[in-house]
Amino acid sequence: MEKQKNTVGRRKQAVARVFIHKGNGNITINEKEYKQYFPIIYLQNQVELPLKTIEAVDKFDIVVNVNGGGIKGQAEAVKLGIARGLCDINAELRP
Repeated sequence: MEKQKNTVGRRKQAVARVFIHKGNGNITINEKEYKQYFPIIYLQNQVELPLKTIEAVDKFDIVVNVNGGGIKGQAEAVKLGIARGLCDINAELRP
């Protein structure tokens, strides 16, 4: 894997710029821990879903800059950006 993968996720008016690199499972969104940025459990699950799907929750550190749209659109944009980054890292993860 390269030093870092950069991807973009978009949903409605929200745009998320995602930076993925090997690590131990830290997810930071707009310089806050993701559970602090998205206090609703449903939105936290949306962010974690791509990592849980491939059983890699503790293998990558993720830094996200997201803006625009509402909180749900932002969570879904982050989810899409993470999923795209993981597919760039290993194309065999795509069904």
